[in-house]
Amino acid sequence: MKKRVWVISPLFYLMAAALLGMSLVSYRYNKILFAMELTVSVLAIVGVAISDVMLRRKVGSAVKTAQKVLAAREDISLEDFALPLAVVSPQGDVTWCNKMFRESFGASFPVAGENIVRFIYPKTLRQILSNAGTPITYGERQYTVYGAKAEGYMVLYFVDDTFYKEIHKEYREKKPVVCMAAFDNREEMVRGVPGGEESRIVAEVDAVLREWGNNTVGGFLKKMSNGRYLIVTYDAQIEQARKRRFAVLDEVRKIMSSNNMNATVSIGVGRGASNLAESERFARQALDMALGRGGDQVAVMQSDGAYEFFGGLSRGVEKRDKVRTRVIAAAISDHVRASDKVFIMGHKNSDLDSVGSAVGMWAVIAKGLDVSVHVVVDRSRTLAGQLVDAVEDYYKNDRVFISPQEALQMQTEHSLLIITDTHSPTFVESEEMLTRSKRTIVIDHHRMMVNYIREALIFYHEPYASSAAEMVTEIVQYIKSSSISPAAAQALLAGIMLDTKSFVLKTGVRTFEAAAFLRRCGADTVEVKKLFANSFESYKKKAAMVSNAEIYQTCAIAESAETEGDIRIAAAQAADELLTIQGVKASFVLYRNGSDVNISGRSLGDVNVQLILEAFGGGGHFTMAGAQLKDITLKEAREKLIQELDAKLKEVTIQDNTDA
Repeated sequence: MKKRVWVISPLFYLMAAALLGMSLVSYRYNKILFAMELTVSVLAIVGVAISDVMLRRKVGSAVKTAQKVLAAREDISLEDFALPLAVVSPQGDVTWCNKMFRESFGASFPVAGENIVRFIYPKTLRQILSNAGTPITYGERQYTVYGAKAEGYMVLYFVDDTFYKEIHKEYREKKPVVCMAAFDNREEMVRGVPGGEESRIVAEVDAVLREWGNNTVGGFLKKMSNGRYLIVTYDAQIEQARKRRFAVLDEVRKIMSSNNMNATVSIGVGRGASNLAESERFARQALDMALGRGGDQVAVMQSDGAYEFFGGLSRGVEKRDKVRTRVIAAAISDHVRASDKVFIMGHKNSDLDSVGSAVGMWAVIAKGLDVSVHVVVDRSRTLAGQLVDAVEDYYKNDRVFISPQEALQMQTEHSLLIITDTHSPTFVESEEMLTRSKRTIVIDHHRMMVNYIREALIFYHEPYASSAAEMVTEIVQYIKSSSISPAAAQALLAGIMLDTKSFVLKTGVRTFEAAAFLRRCGADTVEVKKLFANSFESYKKKAAMVSNAEIYQTCAIAESAETEGDIRIAAAQAADELLTIQGVKASFVLYRNGSDVNISGRSLGDVNVQLILEAFGGGGHFTMAGAQLKDITLKEAREKLIQELDAKLKEVTIQDNTDA
């Protein structure tokens, strides 16, 4: 209930006077009752008078304090102050306001007694007092509100800066923005189709982009010689396209070839730049980011380096050109020969792909290039313990694996660090080694993350590859294929089988070519299968998670409060197992990791789990991703996951005809 004593104090006086009159009337009937009523009436009048005087003194004191702060002279009247000004009680009620405030805010109703929230909503008094100027909008006018405490009250004054804010808005909306677009699967679409159809496909994509660039976003489009497009427009037009979630992606995806392959484009947008040259640079970086994440999406880069992504609903098309792989292999060989020592490491909690790809690189460097090399693995946290033991048993005379602590002691300025199966500086096995390394090479297949290793000699990133092991398998064939022993071949094959779920997911022609090469090198599929064997305890944990899972929309969600043993392996396998349930398009398994909660996400390609878990700082692929939520309970993590599913499930669900 509002406290408006300053408004209804005359009413209090009237009520007290009424009590006094009633007591006089009772004088004729009962002298004792008269005396009691008279006493109460007098006390009420005195109480109201004292309260009124004290309140007015407080308000007057607050006004005088504000007067000293805001005015150059102490005798100036705030009633005629040039800015709207109000004195507000601790409860938020307006106790006093000047003429300008009444004219600005109270033209149609009395201001005194109203709560200040009516004028500053949705802002709060706390925000105004804690900030050095808080923007608000009232009616058609815009103000910046400043506040200060005075004698227990709050003094607010409002600066009408509508004119300047409208100028700033117009400046921001008219600011030029550069966009870069690329027909990202052109080579794959036109391969094997008649020449006439190739021209049709290119012309249709060109027409859609021109319509979007010239008309929809009101700019101009210039086709560049390298098959990319340069688009210049205004920020306001990009904001409108953003609200429509860049529908141009859907328009391009409707274009199909005779072999039922959909066209896709990637677009990079540079917003917030200080000039056109900087905006163009942002746009190029954003386009590279979009392509690194698999294409068929828009990446918007802001001046602070933050990214916003739209689309990314196509699974991606395998790139069959191995020219880049051959060039990368030659460059890696040169850097290895120029190093005194080479260290290879994957990501934290290394799996078969991380360790397997590292072992493949170790074999070709140690046996093919004859350079001192070690694989850095934290044995206490690896999920590929059986593979580590098998490789060590085969290479008994070589020290293949060392701990991060040992590697740090051996690392020099001339050492080379090769990172496989991750490109995030926070995910590597040893962040300290990465920080100290002056020469780094990255080999990874995961979709590009905003936080990636930027200062790399070679950044070999191929999001279309099934696994890092597949990429390494292709590299070693261009360095010295004879250096791959049966043990190294089995390690690489295990990595491929892990990330493809035994050649089911994200498998292309090059995946089978790599597997065939490894088979020729002596990889035993039976021995590889043994590397996937589980302990009985792990199997029971997996079974418990699967049996307790629940179906939410088209997703299976399971939880485990256990933290002991190989819970990570059991959780990943439970996520895979849940995909075998009819009607389940994606699965998520949550499990504890100390005070944190890890989420393992899987899908068969109908749902992009990477986009869902990316909201929690995770990453991965369309069909396999993970995330870690810090300092949270399982219940809270589940609620956050469900909220994200509600927000994004329709967006990240892939149409069947988008599969290439």
